[in-house]
Amino acid sequence: MNLALWLDRAGRAHGGRPAVGLGKRVVRTYAELAERAARLAGALRGRFKLEIGDRVAIFAKNCSEYVEVMHGIWHAGLAAVPVNAKLHGRELAYILEHSGARVCFASADLDDEAAPHAPASLERLVRIGSADYEALFTHEPVEVTPRAGDDLAWLFYTSGTTGRPKGAMLTHRVLAWASQAYLAEVDPVAPGDPILHAAPMSHGSGLYILPHVARLGVNVVPESGGFEPQEVLALIDAWPRTSMFAAPTMIKRLVESRADCDPDNIRTIVWGGAPMYVEDALAALKRFGPRFAQIYGQGESPMTITTLSKEEIADRDHPRWRERLASAGRPYACVEVMVADANDKPVPAGEVGEVLCRGDVVMPGYWRNPEATAQTLKNGWLHTGDLGALDADGYLTLKDRSKDLIISGGSNIYPREVEEVLLEAPGVREVSVIGRPDPEWGEIVVAYVVGDASAESLDALCLSRIARFKRPRDYVFVEALPKNNYGKILKTELRAADARRLRENAGG
Repeated sequence: MNLALWLDRAGRAHGGRPAVGLGKRVVRTYAELAERAARLAGALRGRFKLEIGDRVAIFAKNCSEYVEVMHGIWHAGLAAVPVNAKLHGRELAYILEHSGARVCFASADLDDEAAPHAPASLERLVRIGSADYEALFTHEPVEVTPRAGDDLAWLFYTSGTTGRPKGAMLTHRVLAWASQAYLAEVDPVAPGDPILHAAPMSHGSGLYILPHVARLGVNVVPESGGFEPQEVLALIDAWPRTSMFAAPTMIKRLVESRADCDPDNIRTIVWGGAPMYVEDALAALKRFGPRFAQIYGQGESPMTITTLSKEEIADRDHPRWRERLASAGRPYACVEVMVADANDKPVPAGEVGEVLCRGDVVMPGYWRNPEATAQTLKNGWLHTGDLGALDADGYLTLKDRSKDLIISGGSNIYPREVEEVLLEAPGVREVSVIGRPDPEWGEIVVAYVVGDASAESLDALCLSRIARFKRPRDYVFVEALPKNNYGKILKTELRAADARRLRENAGG
């Protein structure tokens, strides 16, 4: 079933209801949104001559048009490739070429990043909001293109340990299951309920567009297009019963903001993307009350592996409340979760192993990458690469990541990607990148460097090659890196040495 049918149904039966908000005002009703999606679909198939199953990229900051572009792509029987607007042009170019996207919709202020790096396979670059963009909506509307549940709907590109991003294939069935899981276990939505998209719509927040369309909610985008605490708190007052997806860093900034809002206007704030420190969760509960839910998932099982409900987070009288608050919750009803040993056998309750999951919400594989698919979906289970433990009641506590993933401000950063750039610098002989715990960002990127380069030159190199948020926040120059007998750099020892160094500096 084509996900675009949810909007088509809403436009026909409830056309007068508000569908999209920008700042404090409604900019599209469901009838208007459904018609624009149908006209855009007609232009994509007719004017641009795209074939069913072709990929269309969206390289855009959060904007009210995001909702109509996504649904227009699906309406036409195409697959969407939303791209993180913070990526460097070179990173965008790889995704465009690898996905085979023939058309890319881009924010006007991202043209300078997108155009110079567009591959030959890209036929059209359309600036959102331009005259050319608006002209697409003069095309005759078309009916929703039939699609099967296993057909590709969203290519979700996630960084890999090799430094090249992988495209998780999210089908119409996968996204339908994820949407229903959200509505059933995280945040029930009633007609007219708003969701505020202050986190990137290319990632987690964008996945929650769908359940709100299914239930006639309102997708609201801040005027700034991003996360500004004062603006978010003002919009909460403007849109009663608001929900929002947020990384822990964002919630911490809301708690610390001097601006205010009426907490009774908050329906749910869902945190995910990284664990939240218990003390930060307690501070959030103190300021805003029991209006939080937690989710744990990956792009490969979008936002849907385990969840800790609002009721559980609010249940202070439970004898294990703080312990559960530190957990990632229990498995969703639509997935099986197992903590396994190296042979994919379940370990006893309380023991640490790799977190595995399976179910209809898990991707069928990576786009054009059978080797990574076989490795990640081995024995029928999604291997998350995360280490955790399940207690006797089925609550999952994440312990560490078996891959050296760094999560900073809710964004995934893989060390090797940064290391490969730094090793291009003249004078750099060796480098190892690790994550350092940080109270604001969760982790920050730290580079340990053997060589003669300056921190300033390395920073400039990173800014020219990779997204700004991936660059190291600290450069530590050392004579040698810790290695084992085989010459492999021991990141565990490096992290321990970094912690000792920080303690010694603090003591000094």
